[in-house]
Amino acid sequence: MEINLSQCFIAVDDHDKALGFYRDALGLEVLKDVGFGGMRWVTVGSPAQPGVEIVLEPPLADPNASAADREAMAELLAKGLLRGVIFSTDDVDATFEHIRATGAEVLQEPVDQPYGVRDCAFRDPAGNMIRFSRPRGATAN
Repeated sequence: MEINLSQCFIAVDDHDKALGFYRDALGLEVLKDVGFGGMRWVTVGSPAQPGVEIVLEPPLADPNASAADREAMAELLAKGLLRGVIFSTDDVDATFEHIRATGAEVLQEPVDQPYGVRDCAFRDPAGNMIRFSRPRGATAN
């Protein structure tokens, strides 16, 4: 049996601002942009991993969710308490400099972690923490 990741979801409160980060700063391609029931989903992906899609979705993409639940999710997102994703990169320092130059909010400059990776972190426009890592001692492709 083979199991592969096909999609993951990141909550965003403004798709156009999110595209400024995921498409323009990170260089991901927009694969789909779909609206339904007053909501919007934008799917982005890396040309290097054509089978993996990241769906940028509303904070609570459930049309049956209560107003209180929607408000609670929006508050968690605004506080940066929802998780984003971790990308791997062949050069953490170069990736960091490239993304920082776009004006993205820096959470952590590149550092060697005790658990065996060199990584850095940014906050996307919605407040999600997005990390970029590489195993220490790995050689470039």
